[in-house]
Amino acid sequence: MENMDRIHYLVEQLNLASDAYYGGLDEVMSNYEWDSMFDELLELESQTGYILPNSPTRHVSQSSIDDSNNKELHEFPALSLAKTKEIDALQKWAGDFDIWISWKLDGLTLVLTYDNGKLTKILTRGDGRIGTNITFMKHAIKGVPLRISYTGHLVVRGEAVISYSDFKNVNNMLSGNEDKYANPRNLAAGTLGLDVSKLDLVKERQITFIAFSLVSIIKAMPSWGERLTFLDKLGFYTVERELTTADNLPDIIKVWTSKVESKKIDLPVDGLVISYDDTDYAATGSITGHHATRAGLAFKWQDTVAVTTLDHIEWSCAATSITPVAVFDPVQLEGTTVSRASLCNISEIERLGIGANRDTIIKVIKSNKIIPKCVGVVQATGTFSIPSVCPVCGADTTIKINTCSNTKTLQCINVNCPAKHLRRFARFVSKQGVDIDGLSVQSLFLFINNGLIKCYSDIFHLSEHKEKIVNLEGFGEKSCQKLFVAIEHSRKTNPINFIYALNIPLVGIDASKKIIEKIGFSGFIERLNSQVGFEDVNGIGSERSNSILTWFALPENRNSFMSLLNEIKIDNYEPLNNPNGICSGMVFVITGNVVIFENRSKLIQYIENRGGKVTSAISTKTDYLINNDVNSISTKNEKAKKLGISIISENEFLSLFGD
Repeated sequence: MENMDRIHYLVEQLNLASDAYYGGLDEVMSNYEWDSMFDELLELESQTGYILPNSPTRHVSQSSIDDSNNKELHEFPALSLAKTKEIDALQKWAGDFDIWISWKLDGLTLVLTYDNGKLTKILTRGDGRIGTNITFMKHAIKGVPLRISYTGHLVVRGEAVISYSDFKNVNNMLSGNEDKYANPRNLAAGTLGLDVSKLDLVKERQITFIAFSLVSIIKAMPSWGERLTFLDKLGFYTVERELTTADNLPDIIKVWTSKVESKKIDLPVDGLVISYDDTDYAATGSITGHHATRAGLAFKWQDTVAVTTLDHIEWSCAATSITPVAVFDPVQLEGTTVSRASLCNISEIERLGIGANRDTIIKVIKSNKIIPKCVGVVQATGTFSIPSVCPVCGADTTIKINTCSNTKTLQCINVNCPAKHLRRFARFVSKQGVDIDGLSVQSLFLFINNGLIKCYSDIFHLSEHKEKIVNLEGFGEKSCQKLFVAIEHSRKTNPINFIYALNIPLVGIDASKKIIEKIGFSGFIERLNSQVGFEDVNGIGSERSNSILTWFALPENRNSFMSLLNEIKIDNYEPLNNPNGICSGMVFVITGNVVIFENRSKLIQYIENRGGKVTSAISTKTDYLINNDVNSISTKNEKAKKLGISIISENEFLSLFGD
């Protein structure tokens, strides 16, 4: 009876965790804990023969993104792979066959169908038999060709993933009323669950389809490797792979594992997959539970667990919440020294039963060999305390409870907290902004949380905090110096980019350009100070004009603007008073490096000031392609030659259109 009670408990907990995992909800438990409970359930089911109908050992979990109103039957069942943590089991499965090893990507499986060279359907995996049609997302998911050269019926299966870099950026820049995502897969699930009105958001999150199987094609192609190469030629992104044999598997797995441990792969992976190259043989397998026995075998790494002593809990502030981080005595994990691990939220601290005193003993792993994570408490002493004030701005904090998952998160009540405006700082330093090369979102996040950046002007004084920055994670003498040089270089900027960088609502690059071309930067300042509108500028209108004046009327924005004028030198860019200039009516494309002008932006400005237009792509409307390597065989050069468009160097351009 005790074993049966335990089985009921394990099934309930594992299914709850799976629902969260597949549904884009807050993470209920780590993969490490899930695998341990799953293995225990398998063992108990084997011992007792007692298996519940809803046991995760007998069914395929499905994503809550599956809309009941838009479900469709899969042409070919999308079954899951059996898993093992033993290399011996992989070798036994491989036998004497040639096999391919590839990544087990940690995303959501999608199935793409093509007919007559056109994409006709995108289905989610669902329960393996029935998925949801999300074809409306075809323009928003990277790596989904809308047309292919093959005109027969084609079915491709792959994984929709979000890289760790993009995951961090999205999490750090979520708006204040959105909860953080637990991991890239969690974010991918939430993203694919969005409706047609949110396609811009799907695209912004850089979700990418990576093919791992050519399921069906009307032509003889009995090699798995040949099929993936064929998909490459059709324009798909395909999973990284290597041909090998059972004897070589131990060495191959070491090499592939080291790629993950050394962070040479930015994609989320939770193991490896081996597949038979002989697809005819693979198709002869049987169906066991929800696995196809010869479709492939997944290898999951044995997690290395380290036991260490907690030093303290640090609270890190982002746009959405204030996140607890465990800081502990350094330990070696997967070849690196680890001393910090995210605790996600207040609910996770409570679930783990973590204490706050120095002699609290915790268990730590590297989730998927990448992200340090606390997975258990050996000994807890003391009670953790929740900060009453924000670590960044000092304002009061409040606890928010998610209505769907009951997850507790800590938030700052100050709407003007710098941590809540990471997106604004990211736009300020972007290439279209003041262009500070190398100042990433992650670095901005780090500087804000350490109190080094509270307003835009603080960025230009980061060098005053060199001693502190050198000791921050990811920084050293060389990276510091490189950053400071980039900051100094950005002190001279174009007024169009400067206005864009200010984050004025409704004002992008195009609006900034129209204002400067009409009234110049001095005219822009005069109108701000006198609160005279911009309705006379073509394309601005009353709404955008009011937005600019309202923005400047706020003391904090006005002070920030005036402060920046003391830090930045704005290029002299006079209004475009010469629409009939020497370049009037001409269209230019620029490619390659520029050597005479300071940068490409300066060359574009020069052309536009003389009435010309610069575009990014060659077309029949293009008059000149500017390329200092006029004889190169680049795509643009070849296309220009094909269309009979003149290719000229900077020197030739100036001889034709210079002052």
